[in-house]
Amino acid sequence: MSAEHIKADKILDTRGLTCPMPLLKLKKELKGMKSGQILEVLGTDPGSKTDIPNFVRKRGSELMGITDDAEGFTRYHIKI
Repeated sequence: MSAEHIKADKILDTRGLTCPMPLLKLKKELKGMKSGQILEVLGTDPGSKTDIPNFVRKRGSELMGITDDAEGFTRYHIKI
């Protein structure tokens, strides 16, 4: 399944935030989500391309995809 066809249950916009804020906001958002839900994270911080996949893997969730958007930000799809 390509990322543009993934329907997210929630969207977390971290565009414009720098490390460590995107990861801290992601951790907080995940606490309120249920197993099987999908979170889409929008971000501009280059460090998030390493931080988010590492965090998701350590947490035991599934990183469904990372897509660079034409508007200059990155989309991360995480299945809880």
